[in-house]
Amino acid sequence: MTHRNNDVPPPAAGADGVQPAAAAGPEPGMSRRGLIRWTGAAGVVGIGAASAGMLPGAVSAAQAAPAPAAAAAAAATADSGAHGSAVSTVTTVFDPIRPPSVPLAVRSPYLSAWLPASSPVGTWPTFWTGRTMAMVGIAQIDGVPFLFLGAPNISGQVLRGMAQRSLTTTATRSVFLFEAAGVELTVTFLSPVEPGDLRRQSVPLTYVTADVRSADGAAHDVKLYFDISGEWAHNDSGTKIGWSAEQVAGAGGGSLTSLSFSPDGTKSLAENGDMATWGTVVWSATNRAGLTWQIGADTAVRPAALTDGKLDGSTDSRQPRAINDAWPVFAFHFDLGSVHGAAQHTVLSLGHVREPAVSYLGTPLPPLWKSYWSTWQQMAAFFHGDLTTAAARTAALDRKVRQEATAAGGAKYAALCALALRQAYGATELVSKDGKPWALLKEISSDGNVSSIDVTYPTVPVFAWADPAYLGLLLAPMLEYAEHGGWPKEFAEHDIGSSYPNASGHNDGNEEDMPVEESANMLLMSAAYLKGASAADAKSFATGHYAILKQWADYLVDNALDPGYQNQTDDFTGFIGHSANLALKGILALGAMSQVAAAAGNAADRTRYLGVAKDYIGQWVGKAQDTGGDTSGNSGGDHLKLAYDQPGTWSLKYNGYPDALLGLGLVPKSVAADEAAWYLTQVNQHGIPLDNRHAYTKADWEMWTAAWLRDHPVSGYLIDSLYEFVHTTPTRVPFTDWYDTVNDRQSGGFQARPVVGGIFALLSVAR
Repeated sequence: MTHRNNDVPPPAAGADGVQPAAAAGPEPGMSRRGLIRWTGAAGVVGIGAASAGMLPGAVSAAQAAPAPAAAAAAAATADSGAHGSAVSTVTTVFDPIRPPSVPLAVRSPYLSAWLPASSPVGTWPTFWTGRTMAMVGIAQIDGVPFLFLGAPNISGQVLRGMAQRSLTTTATRSVFLFEAAGVELTVTFLSPVEPGDLRRQSVPLTYVTADVRSADGAAHDVKLYFDISGEWAHNDSGTKIGWSAEQVAGAGGGSLTSLSFSPDGTKSLAENGDMATWGTVVWSATNRAGLTWQIGADTAVRPAALTDGKLDGSTDSRQPRAINDAWPVFAFHFDLGSVHGAAQHTVLSLGHVREPAVSYLGTPLPPLWKSYWSTWQQMAAFFHGDLTTAAARTAALDRKVRQEATAAGGAKYAALCALALRQAYGATELVSKDGKPWALLKEISSDGNVSSIDVTYPTVPVFAWADPAYLGLLLAPMLEYAEHGGWPKEFAEHDIGSSYPNASGHNDGNEEDMPVEESANMLLMSAAYLKGASAADAKSFATGHYAILKQWADYLVDNALDPGYQNQTDDFTGFIGHSANLALKGILALGAMSQVAAAAGNAADRTRYLGVAKDYIGQWVGKAQDTGGDTSGNSGGDHLKLAYDQPGTWSLKYNGYPDALLGLGLVPKSVAADEAAWYLTQVNQHGIPLDNRHAYTKADWEMWTAAWLRDHPVSGYLIDSLYEFVHTTPTRVPFTDWYDTVNDRQSGGFQARPVVGGIFALLSVAR
């Protein structure tokens, strides 16, 4: 869906200077220089911003270290135009990766904004679904307007585009560096991740900062304009919204101007197109000299900013009205005056606040941030006042991710971790249940369930590495429902609600049963939590939940060694009987239960469950082993079958990862070595298939496999091939975990899912 002034889609390049992003990938056999100049962003009048499918720091695939951000000032190259004239183009450096879709504001299931291109010049930000959420950025430099964000048509204006020098992606930031007319502009989208700090992690806001300085030594008159549209409030543009503007006293001095808007009269605790139908979009700016604002039709506000050099501080009185009725926008304008070498700094924040946040078995639950602030205005004031320390904390986290991930798996692995962190946390949110914190997770882009156990399970590595206590908060509602909520079956539930944000349970037992899968997942996740918890917290957890965990463990004693015909987490592949990978998960879960028993002080159960796990793993090796090659007739070394009764088959045994994470030592090293060697005989250009039936794979499971087999060459191949997929795929959606290893494209519709937390698997076992 596209629109702009008067609901007219942006024309082709040349009419107003905006050209849609290129969709096609690089040509086969293209040279590295040609690859660098493959356009993935928008071209604009005067400057063609070419976004490249570039390798880290503009080096070859064989070189390990990404270039520093200073490499952003890449030299321009020249092309021969259609009539033989030289057209200057700009090379964009991607450090350390070219994201398929760039995370912008990613803080919760409903604050999830992305850039589906490499450059924001001429591209609209979108919700993770691809629904346009318009955001515009324009710099006026010595009276000339330059576009740096969005794709607006502004009557009477032909916008030039700022040249994008670089895009730097860290674990918490997306940083765009632009240049035009002797001025350098850095725009940073910072979505803080705050391990161990529930108050700050609960804040559903993102920073947007802009820094402007002279790049040529001369003084320049600079003005910056930003706006967002009502599309941020609701998926249906026919929905009416209402708005307000207010001055908010800052925390510890200073003040904010906050522009907010909400759907009018829509249903609470519901979704439309995966967007919330209730809540308030909050768009704030730290007050400073030269700041003005306005709420009104895009056809009125944008031209006024450019012609008058300011906004008039008015609020359009015709409200509530439909989002697409004269397209109301919420605008800030910064007159920075004469800019020299020292950077001029502007600060905005963008968020989505809801109350209640979710419901549990019919009871509305407030967001956790309400435990710290009584109003969103107080929270926003704190958030703006906290920027300096937040920037320092998140920069330290960025360095920690980069340094430790590089040590664990190399520079390409570190790049994947940087891209995954915000997405993993952004599918979760903190709420208050009877005064205690819970973390809930949305199964984004697949079923939309609440706290799906088999979707939480793949995310475990990021929390095991970054914040084990957060994993405990994710487990809390799952355990509460099984223990007290009315779940009727002996094995663990699949989720606690069919449709986010309503955790309505399944007290009738009617749900997507995955008996061995979910029971084993709960035991493995519980043991992962215990590993990172303090001794006191571990004992409290293990004793408090011992009865239900033992119930699930006893179910696995009876059912894990040879699982019946049932569903499992890769449900898109269908039900399966005698699954070797599912059996492995169940057996390792019994080993995990031995650790739960140890934490609870039950020595007898510890010995019993560990003994069963050891007995079963020996039987498993015999049942799963296949020496006959694959279904194509290719002979090879020993490997493990897809299912006990399917000779000539194979699959990624990613469920070996918990053996490494928990230090169980159950899978024989010789079996792991044979699997690693076998996988190297099954590689495709962009990864190793999930099993012999399809060319597709799962990114999270590839990294789980790489962590399990980290001492074997296949681990490095899995990292390199996943990096190449992410870096080159023409499918411009938030980090997909399900993709085709041959054609380099997304499979199915999985995107923006929290399971990319599984990318952190190597980090979690490196400790």
